[in-house]
Amino acid sequence: MYSRAPQEPEVRTFEADVTAVEGSTVVLDRTYFYPEGGGQPADRGTLAGEDVVDVQARDGRVEHTLAAAPEDVATVGETVEARIDDDFRTYCMRAHTASHALYGAGRRLLDDLGYGGFGITDEKVRVDFATSTDVDDAVLVELERLVNRAVWDSRAVSWAEIPTEDARARADVAFNTKTEGGVMADSDSVRVVTIDGWDVAACGGTHVSNTREIGPVSVLERSNPGEGLTRVEFAVGDPGIDHRAAVHGAALDAARELGVSVGDLPEEVASLRTENARLSAALADLEAERLAEHLRSFDAVERAGTTWRVGTVSGADANAVGDVAKRVVDDGVVAAVGDGDRPFVVVASGGTVHAGDVVDSVTGEFGGGGGGGPPFAQGGGLDAAPDEVVAFLRDAAPDAAE
Repeated sequence: MYSRAPQEPEVRTFEADVTAVEGSTVVLDRTYFYPEGGGQPADRGTLAGEDVVDVQARDGRVEHTLAAAPEDVATVGETVEARIDDDFRTYCMRAHTASHALYGAGRRLLDDLGYGGFGITDEKVRVDFATSTDVDDAVLVELERLVNRAVWDSRAVSWAEIPTEDARARADVAFNTKTEGGVMADSDSVRVVTIDGWDVAACGGTHVSNTREIGPVSVLERSNPGEGLTRVEFAVGDPGIDHRAAVHGAALDAARELGVSVGDLPEEVASLRTENARLSAALADLEAERLAEHLRSFDAVERAGTTWRVGTVSGADANAVGDVAKRVVDDGVVAAVGDGDRPFVVVASGGTVHAGDVVDSVTGEFGGGGGGGPPFAQGGGLDAAPDEVVAFLRDAAPDAAE
């Protein structure tokens, strides 16, 4: 005996006879509680006044798990009153129907469409699409627009059992054996849910009778859960209303701060991004020039006819220092040591000194690692104070005369 919830989703209170009490579960001769399955969570509610904490379909029957010990609540043959949590059932009906409406929107936007999964939580709903279309921001916005268009159009929602063979032969019926495994099972018939003129899918869940009952739908985000799928998450009911209000409030706040209307935000943001890029480039040029002047100001020492400029730097990483060192080296050597607990070393050579040999000698003396060729090399993770490394470079590093 399976649940009558999919066929009669509006039933919220009923009486039934207890047919089994086993462990923590109670089995009834009939039930309107929806057991977890197909991506839809189990109904909540009470049985004989005690909380129902889980509902599962097993071995051809529906098992109701109670918070209290079942034997203290009901006995076999007893008639009990059951109450389904009205708010949660209504939420699940709206959310599940909204997922069908979203898939219907996907039929109109996405290429090579397939159904890859579905799930409802208290905060949001997910639908996994298999599609070759890149679901970018523009597609996401259009999916939301089309779903809410379907809601506004007040399309009738209906369900019926049809022969499995007929359902399989219809190109318009969406199937997902992964999350709707109980829909078809080994039965000769399958339950098909239809949103008039919008979507048709094999489904065993509970649904509203008209899309207008869904209410506003707010698309939240997209992600890639793997298996070649694109996941779209959305909210309905209170979470959807709260999300939409938060987004609207954020847009108004941003517009006010920028002194523009909400409609002008995209253009203003693009302008700010361009200006930020220009200023960042100008700042980078200034930082590079400051660093170049700092490297040129290193104290010089003559070794075997080559001028070595050696010193420490702070506030710049090895790559930035290396780029500037190669630019200012001329025909001598520039060796810069990072000012930190585990300093780096950068060596640029414009003459006969082999920069890679210099770095190898430093890492051989102080640990760490690195390398490079004749004109440039760098290393890091040195186990020494920066001043020690500078002193070594001035006095003991290999030069062309050695």
